[in-house]
Amino acid sequence: LSALQSVTMPSPSGKLIPLAELVKTREGIEEKTIYHKNLKNVTYVTGDVAGTEESPVYAILKMKSDIEKMKLAEGYELQQFYTTQPWLEGRYAMKWDGEWHITYEVFRDLGIAFAAVLIIIYILVVAWFRSFVTPLVIMAPIPLTLVGILPGHWVFGAFFTATSMIGFIALAGIVVRNSILLVDFIQMEWHEKGDLRQALIQAGAVRFRPIVLTAAAVVVGSFVMLFDPIFQGLAIAMMFGAVASTMLTLIVVPLLYFEFFKNKACPLEKEKEVVDEDL
Repeated sequence: LSALQSVTMPSPSGKLIPLAELVKTREGIEEKTIYHKNLKNVTYVTGDVAGTEESPVYAILKMKSDIEKMKLAEGYELQQFYTTQPWLEGRYAMKWDGEWHITYEVFRDLGIAFAAVLIIIYILVVAWFRSFVTPLVIMAPIPLTLVGILPGHWVFGAFFTATSMIGFIALAGIVVRNSILLVDFIQMEWHEKGDLRQALIQAGAVRFRPIVLTAAAVVVGSFVMLFDPIFQGLAIAMMFGAVASTMLTLIVVPLLYFEFFKNKACPLEKEKEVVDEDL
């Protein structure tokens, strides 16, 4: 307090006057601030993530076990909440909040959006191919993009962030487009030649170039974001996911199509029979 009182301030005349001559000081006890959140008493403990950890998720996972080992008074325990609010005030509880809660909400919303995208894609492909099984074959390579995305993040030492999730969702459309190219050609070739095995081989040979060119375009276009601190996750997901999905699509889609339709007639033949009956 004495150090604060000795601080000088310039007067209109330019003379320096100690703060003690301008104010009156009185010692007392300050009333304690009581914090509330959602009508519940809270005590805030704040901190920042430092070092090699970029996301609060990893810090929480490391601290979780240490907090659980803490010894409290007999009859007391500290319960940790990650996504919901504590609902009893009579017990000690800890709610992880701040940046972690924002991260949780972002991934939750992106997960809901991804599920909606898959449903819409399935409905559109069902309407186009008039089959409930064919869309499953077409969409099968979508989760296989993780075969490239996760190792890609490991190679660059990057964390799986919200932008990585956006790249994963964006790849769904590219994967479906490549699968449709294959399946559409398989059905046309099967209808013309009558041999499913030969149609599968021919589809892989003919559609190989456009599918690879699509992946190359994605890789080149995403490279400009590869070293951006914010969009690096998006670039890694797009680049490595596109490469992995391209290779796996050319293998998985023909195998699944053969497995599902090897004992069935060509779908285009059924459509032709329906048209003939209508005529």
